[in-house]
Amino acid sequence: MFSQDGRIKRELRTVEAMTRIYCRDHHGNAPTPCPRCSELIEYAAGRLGGCPYGAEKPVCSRCPVHCYKPAMRDRIRAVMRHAGPQMAYRHPVLAFYHIVDGYRNPPAAEKTAGKGLKKSLKGFRQRTDPG
Repeated sequence: MFSQDGRIKRELRTVEAMTRIYCRDHHGNAPTPCPRCSELIEYAAGRLGGCPYGAEKPVCSRCPVHCYKPAMRDRIRAVMRHAGPQMAYRHPVLAFYHIVDGYRNPPAAEKTAGKGLKKSLKGFRQRTDPG
């Protein structure tokens, strides 16, 4: 249906759209997000770009691997909690695909890979964590 790049790009567009809605409503910044919200978008882009599941990834809330740092996870949750209900009428196509993607499960083979997946995730975290 979608290539890996297409799937990841669409998910990033969804995160960007939600963050822009949140930023506009909370920080009064339109059309460009404030530096703090831009930082969140860049962080999400880095995480999506290095996701070990690739195009087969489920939405982050259903993923067994939480690759966001706790502070950033709290920030993205606040954004999604606020902007999620508005997505249906602001960005209906992205909202539709996000709902459909919500039914994805992680690939079974990778889920049971055990140490192999843990090692690749450890390497992923080391490559993507700035500090």
